[in-house]
Amino acid sequence: QVQLVESGGGLVQAGDSLRLSCAASGRTFSTYIMGWFRQAPGKEREFVAAISRSGGTLYYTDSVKGRFTISRDNAKNTVYLQMSSLKPEDTAVYYCARTVIDGNPRYDALYDYWGQGTQVTVSS
Repeated sequence: QVQLVESGGGLVQAGDSLRLSCAASGRTFSTYIMGWFRQAPGKEREFVAAISRSGGTLYYTDSVKGRFTISRDNAKNTVYLQMSSLKPEDTAVYYCARTVIDGNPRYDALYDYWGQGTQVTVSS
């Protein structure tokens, strides 16, 4: 069983920054591909970013490229999402998830463990 716990969400103004963290249980964090997804009210969950096991390969959805940065610290069993230049359309519940499957990390079906989510609200 893997537990993922997100933190760092909150209410900010447009243009502000936030850093989300996701702490994972277990001793094999370095074998997980980690992803961030988000779900806005009335919308489907969407891919935001993902990071390979070593952190050497990063994936982003187009709408966050240049504004968000995903990173990980395998010694701390933690993945981060640094969000800058936030926009009202970034408002959503953000979830971290893990997969051990080598596939397209943009597909949420690959992920088998999910956190409970953290709310990010960006006011205009």
